Amino acid sequence: METKFIFVAGGVMSGVGKGVAVASIAKILQARGLETTAVKIDPYVNVDAGTMNPTEHGEVFVLDDGMECDQDMGNYERFLGRNLSSKNYMTTGSIYLDVINRERNLDYGGKCVEVVPQIPLFIIEKIKRAAKTNRAKVVIVEIGGTVGEYQNILFLEAVRMLKIKQPDDVALVLVSMLPVLEAGGTELKTKPTQYAVRTLNAAGLQPDIILARGSVPVDDSRKEKLALNCNLRREDIISAPNVKNIYEIPLNFEKDRLSDLLLKKLKLKAKKKDFRKWKKFIHKSNNPTKKVRIGIVGKYFNSGDFVLTDSYLSVLEAVKHAAWSLRADPEITWLNAESYENNPTSLEELKNFDGIIVPGGFGKRGVEGKIAAIKYVRENNIPFLGLCYGLQLAVVEFARDICGLKEAHTTEIDPETPKPVICTMPDQLVNIKKKQMGGSMRLGAYKCKLHPKSISYKLYTTSHPSTLLGTGKLTPNLLTPNFLISERHRHRYEVNNHYRLKLEKGGMLIAGLNPQRELIEIIEIPEHKFFVATQFHPEFKSRPLSPHPLFVGLIKAASEIK
Repeated sequence: METKFIFVAGGVMSGVGKGVAVASIAKILQARGLETTAVKIDPYVNVDAGTMNPTEHGEVFVLDDGMECDQDMGNYERFLGRNLSSKNYMTTGSIYLDVINRERNLDYGGKCVEVVPQIPLFIIEKIKRAAKTNRAKVVIVEIGGTVGEYQNILFLEAVRMLKIKQPDDVALVLVSMLPVLEAGGTELKTKPTQYAVRTLNAAGLQPDIILARGSVPVDDSRKEKLALNCNLRREDIISAPNVKNIYEIPLNFEKDRLSDLLLKKLKLKAKKKDFRKWKKFIHKSNNPTKKVRIGIVGKYFNSGDFVLTDSYLSVLEAVKHAAWSLRADPEITWLNAESYENNPTSLEELKNFDGIIVPGGFGKRGVEGKIAAIKYVRENNIPFLGLCYGLQLAVVEFARDICGLKEAHTTEIDPETPKPVICTMPDQLVNIKKKQMGGSMRLGAYKCKLHPKSISYKLYTTSHPSTLLGTGKLTPNLLTPNFLISERHRHRYEVNNHYRLKLEKGGMLIAGLNPQRELIEIIEIPEHKFFVATQFHPEFKSRPLSPHPLFVGLIKAASEIK
């Protein structure tokens, strides 16, 4: 049988949850025994998401093969419980770049290369390539933005062309917001969605299903109105109300029998639903037995009075996964690092938290505030997890305060520092000098050898075996001291090995090393309650049904669970 394709487009406004809708559709079809995968299309001329500002676009998610992509790719991996590759992600810029390179290499045989049909045909080719790579029976494709935007025309044209050629293999789902105009009201307005459908009609497309987003569930009256005015049946309108926990969305969709509807439209047969593990996870998340207070010290989430948590989305989800697995309710507070620079006494508020995370980042702003926060939690025995930049600044703090290197710094902030405990590798220095910044960091999955007496080793080797690499059968507690893990990176600066011996003499444990280049990957302070920092980003590998070991370790220490 042919591969089936489900395209998901947005109407009315962006940011209504297309990514989570795609992940949820993939999940419910996976629960029916179908091999599924998800693809994200971003309508940006950027070749990838790596050069985008996190306060504008959200976090940059990184895949095993080093692809820097949209945060929705993280949702796909978390819901499906599997790793995806660069073949599952594309942007307008990457598509045009590939087509132009093909033309330059005479791959079009001297023909005139035009925007139509070459660009839409190449989009279809890339989607089919993703299906083949993932051995997927069903591919769910998210088209970023909204149907009324000029940037999306070529992607909609690709859908139209594929649907003409394979009418029984393509379904189009529209995710559209039904606003409530009156303050405190509950009447969902359908006119904007009707207009979005007509915009699709103008592009030669008709949605097969509408996911009706709203602050409350869509009632039968509104479903009837949408069906009548959008040329659909009432059962083709799926209610998609706001939820407290996004992981409940697949179960919500199934209340309206979405999987049955999709199977019928695509002429597919599947097994009975199996949500047992997923429901057990949801039950744990909704029935905590304790509360744990976690503070995240960062700088990418303040914009006036708003908290832009998308900048650290994977960190937030990793905390939830770990806490819920231990039946704990995570109370997360976002702490502005800059406030600790101007008012050191404000550091006292860190005592109100059970655990502190310093996540990744770039640039000078807030750096001294983060260093001050790290020093405070180290001296006051508050459980701490540092991620990427969090490790680098933990090394700077330790070098200054414990090792006596008062001028210690990272060359990212002070290129002329006499004590460069954090610096660039020679290959990275070349990229900086040539201003070749896009896609040139240490990106993607790298191996790490764990120190057998470290907390990290204990956490990894008693966790789910999927977090480990090695030969032979993975058996917890029977692993050799040289056992390896694999984690994802996104950084340009490294711990300077010239200072490694001095750090170790000061009491720092080098808990993880990259075996190929002896680069420091994990540091710990053994006498501390929990002081662990990683050069990699463990949050990218956390899954609802398989929380990341290091986040589990933090929550255990923070809530004093044995």
